[in-house]
This record gives sequence, C-alpha cells and structure tokens, in this order.
Amino acid sequence: MVDEDQSERLAGVPMRWVGPAKLLLENKEELVSFPLATYESPLWPSTERGARVSGHCDGIRCTVLDDRMTRSILVEAENAAVAQASLAGIVSRREEIDVVVAGTSRFCRLVDIHTQQVGGMLYLRLAFTTGDASGHNMVTKASQAIQEWILNEFPALRYLSVSGNYCTDKKVSAVNGILGRGKNVVSEMIIPEKICRRFLKTTAAEVAELNVKKNLIGTMLAGGVRAANAHYANILLAFYLATGQDAANIVEGSQGFTHAEARGDDLYFSVTLPNIIVGTVGNGKGLDFVQENMERLGCTGDRNAGENSRRLAAICAAAVLCSELSLLAALTNPGELMNAHLKLERK
Repeated sequence: MVDEDQSERLAGVPMRWVGPAKLLLENKEELVSFPLATYESPLWPSTERGARVSGHCDGIRCTVLDDRMTRSILVEAENAAVAQASLAGIVSRREEIDVVVAGTSRFCRLVDIHTQQVGGMLYLRLAFTTGDASGHNMVTKASQAIQEWILNEFPALRYLSVSGNYCTDKKVSAVNGILGRGKNVVSEMIIPEKICRRFLKTTAAEVAELNVKKNLIGTMLAGGVRAANAHYANILLAFYLATGQDAANIVEGSQGFTHAEARGDDLYFSVTLPNIIVGTVGNGKGLDFVQENMERLGCTGDRNAGENSRRLAAICAAAVLCSELSLLAALTNPGELMNAHLKLERK
C-alpha cells in the first residue's frame, strides 16, 4: 500500500497568459502570448509591458543559432600516454560511433565530440541532436552505448562514470556557454524613441548605460560566469513550469547576455541565451495543462523533427526579452521597481 504522502499529486502554481507579443519567427510575423507559472506575480504585468512594446515596433526577431544536448562519459587508463593513444583511436572511428548512436534512437544523432584529459582520465563531452525532446534520457542512453563500445574496443580503458560533469548538467559552468547545451537563441528588437518614452518611461541612452554598469560590470564584480543579465532565471522558470520542462535546467539557462545600445535615439535591445533546454515531447508533456499550453503556442503541429522544440525555444527567448526589457527600464527610474512590488504583492 502506498503511503498518501508518497502518492503522486500535482502542485498548483499560479499561471497566467501574457501578451500577445509581435514575433518574427523564421521571417514570419505572428502574435504570440506566453504562459508563465510563477509565485512572483509582478512578472506578469512586467512581461506584458515588454510584449505591448513589441506590438508598437517591428516586432521581436527570434533566431535559433544552434541545437544540441550533451552528456560526458568518463573512462580511465593506467597512465596518460595510454589514455592519449586510446583517444586518438576513438576519434578516428567516428563513423562506427555514429552507427552505435543510430541504434539507440530514431532521432538521436551525434554532432560533436569534445575531450579533456586529466592524468589517465578521459572526459568525452558528446553532443547530440534529439528531435523534439529536450533529450536528457536520450543522450544518456546513447552515451552509455558509446561508452560500452569504447570499453569493448579499447580494453586498456576502464569505466568510471556515464556522466563525468563535463556535460555540464544543471550546474554553472563556462563550457555550456562556449560549446552550447540546448538551444542557442537570440531575440532582438529595435524600439523607436517615442515608444521607449511612452511605454517604458525611459530613453535608449539610459537603458544602454544601465545595462553596462549593472549587468556587465556588476556581474563581473560578483564573479559571474558567462552571464550579463538582470533576471533570466525568473522567466525561464515560469515558462518551464508552464510547459512541462525540467525546471532545474534554469541553472545553465540563466547564463546569457543582455545587450542594449542607442542607435540614434532608438533602442536596440537583445537577449542571447545559449542554453535553453526545452522539449515538446517526453516526460512531463503528457499533463493536460501542458498539452493545452503547447497547442496554444503552436508547438504540436506536424513538422519535421526538432522544429516544434526550436519554435518553443524561440518563443521562450522572446518572453525573456520582454521581461528583461521591462525590468531594466523600471530600474532607470528611482522607486519604480519597489513600488510595483508593493502594489502587486502586498495585501
């Protein structure tokens, strides 16, 4: 008999749709709203303000730069020379490794191998495409098969772990930002001066200056790792919870760069997120509310493998831009941030 405290239940998190925002997805203009599940209620009107701005501009252009999921396997030889020789043999037999991967899934394909060596230990960071799944389990299964093949073909190596932390999964690291883990997405928008003043109560010069002094210099002083942004994690968490994602992936997802510059009196504003980890199929996607949200986002259609998840990542990046823009604008005005929280959260 299952104890009542151990039975599976749904935890309710308040969710609201905000928008619509005007998006340019694959050069097609669309009006898209975002589902955000959060206890931080000011995120809704703040993101709404950013979305409203996009409707009075040419829109938010979303570009997916890369798409991959990673797992790093760890094996060991008796010394560095043996490990180095084994690695050369492994890399030279890439076509055989591709066959091994193809045998584990219809969608998983190896796209890159990056390696590090410490003493006799070999860390192989394996990068895969995973169709419309975020791919955590898919790449682990493929990596395990590769590791078994390696140990069989190179008997001088021995097993240490199917995950060697060089992936890097749900931890802050430089490697994910450099090599990518998930979808690498840029969303960007140009905001005319009159729209900036009317809706954001600020100017391009003020936002650009604050972005450098807060997001860049402030983060450097704090010892941030490949990040210069105000609060990506807030929107990523809200979006991930609303769309059935593994919410712990906001750790690497929150590493990214906000860029703002004055182009004359207009504001160019962009967010770059190299590690958006989302999927439209897989564990967590079968819940009714998740399916309803996916359908409303247009991420359940009959498309080629990977296109639904890339669309979802692009929409996620647009939501981040809307909220990041609104927050930075608020911070250029003394008292606006705290007053909004007092108004919306204090009962």
